[in-house]
Amino acid sequence: MGTVSEPVRKIIHVDMDAFFASIEQRDRPELRGKPVIVGGSAERRGVVSTCSYEARAFGVHSAMPTARALRLCPQGIFLDVDMRKYQAVSAEIRAIFHEYTDLVEPMSIDEAFLDVTENRRGFTSATRLARELLREIFRRTGLTASAGVSCNKFLAKVASGLRKPAGLSVIPPEQVESFLEALPIEKFYGIGRVTASRLRRMNIRTGRDLKQLDLAILTANFGKSGAFYYQIVRGIDDRPVEITDERKSVGRETTFAEDVSDPRRLRIVLRSLARKVASRLIRHHLAGRTVTLKVRYDDFQTVTRAASFHHFLNNGEAIGEIAVGLLARTEVARRPVRLIGVTVSNFPTEEELSRPVQLEFDFGPGYDDWSSGIGEHA
Repeated sequence: MGTVSEPVRKIIHVDMDAFFASIEQRDRPELRGKPVIVGGSAERRGVVSTCSYEARAFGVHSAMPTARALRLCPQGIFLDVDMRKYQAVSAEIRAIFHEYTDLVEPMSIDEAFLDVTENRRGFTSATRLARELLREIFRRTGLTASAGVSCNKFLAKVASGLRKPAGLSVIPPEQVESFLEALPIEKFYGIGRVTASRLRRMNIRTGRDLKQLDLAILTANFGKSGAFYYQIVRGIDDRPVEITDERKSVGRETTFAEDVSDPRRLRIVLRSLARKVASRLIRHHLAGRTVTLKVRYDDFQTVTRAASFHHFLNNGEAIGEIAVGLLARTEVARRPVRLIGVTVSNFPTEEELSRPVQLEFDFGPGYDDWSSGIGEHA
């Protein structure tokens, strides 16, 4: 008796084009066609959040220090981030997604995966649906997006970056193997610049080269990521499009006006950030098991240190003490620090929320039993 094969999934990845900068150019016609750079100010050692394609022609890109962007593009128009406005537009675009399918997985404020294998419009062609979706986004928001269409999330993500801006790329199932074999190693989503450099030193330049490495070699060199590379170069990605709008972490960070070499000052700043994180957690009725410290040194190397617990935390003093403890596991005593931050994550699942819990209330600075936490189970 034969088995019934699973239908080929139809996944779309939509990525808005230069999102923040495009919104500003839409709302201010005098900025159209000009190099617009949105981000923190150079005086406050900020970084570029998004820049228009006109600015990219000068070598400016996101995550670049604003001071460097200013040197590369002195004629650029530098604007502060208006997150409230961008989030409102993002919500409008997300509402459009849901007119086509219930299976929408937001990846960030300006991109999302959509599973349109079965969809609200009854389209059998994912390409046709994607084309209409892009037209609808433009009609209703005045903004362009790029989209990738394929049979899994990895391939759709790679495809969406092939023809930006305002592009649509399709990788049908019968072309997956040849496409991946010819793809330069740097174009594989999930393989960053450092890993690509390591692979090139191993004489791995394309997907075809990567495919020659067996699983044992890849895991020996790259750990768990090696198993991921082994799968994706063969076009295997079974991850579902997950419906979730739940907040996964709460964090605060700060970039110093000048590099800080005094660990005592860093500890003071960390505790202040921890209190702000705790305030936000309490406001949103959240608590988490994991505290993560983020440190960016003066050479832009960024490291993280994390600690997880069996109980839940939302107490500012407790989070601060844990973050300070993690700070001792970094090189802050020997290297100047540019940025520091703290994040709380690993929130309770729906199953855990259904169990009885003992809540902790913040009784003020005198209450410092940070090991108890919220949601600890008897």
